[in-house]
Amino acid sequence: MTGATTTIRTRVKICCISSVAEARMAIAAGADALGFVAAMPSGPGIVDDATIRSVTTELPPPIASFLLTARVRGLDIADHIRACGTNTVQIVDHIDPAELAVIAVALPMVRRVQVIHVEGPQALDLIPTYEPYVHAFLLDSGKPGGTMRELGGTGRTHDWAVSREFVARTSRPVFLAGGLNAGNAIEAIARVKPFGLDLCSGVRTNGHLDQAKLTAFMQAVRSTA
Repeated sequence: MTGATTTIRTRVKICCISSVAEARMAIAAGADALGFVAAMPSGPGIVDDATIRSVTTELPPPIASFLLTARVRGLDIADHIRACGTNTVQIVDHIDPAELAVIAVALPMVRRVQVIHVEGPQALDLIPTYEPYVHAFLLDSGKPGGTMRELGGTGRTHDWAVSREFVARTSRPVFLAGGLNAGNAIEAIARVKPFGLDLCSGVRTNGHLDQAKLTAFMQAVRSTA
């Protein structure tokens, strides 16, 4: 008897969801998770908390709902999650790990995802800082220390060699974000080997979810399975 080879399917998170209609379109295309962008210093897809809540209440149980929050205090973040009704929180700024512990106590059933903005190899130094406190990482292309603070939604790729090393070093699942689309999804999976891909602008036209781009992206990802 020979052992079977198990291929882990790359998950897909569609971000910047702004309505029930967009959520349904993404789910029908095969998305595993949806991202909701709350108030941010910059970037696309921002929606108010009431809109996020109106969509999350309509989601079927298997779908992960990510609240993208720029808040940095644990209790404030916990209040934000309660207001929006998501089952996962994506911390888009670098925060004190103790604040993540506060969220864990306040909302133990909510999954915590820490964004790491890959500006160079120094991103790897953050693994031991956050790994004990999070369920997953998300690697993005923001510049949190820039004159115009960017905490995501840049539409730019970053150094995937650093991202690949990050995946190799951490024990946590890693989502890859930043400039992804149907044209580079296969390469991104092959080079970085992430748990999942996350994108917003790569499946949109004039800010709206584009069925053709969404279908093409999902087909590219599924072709790697």
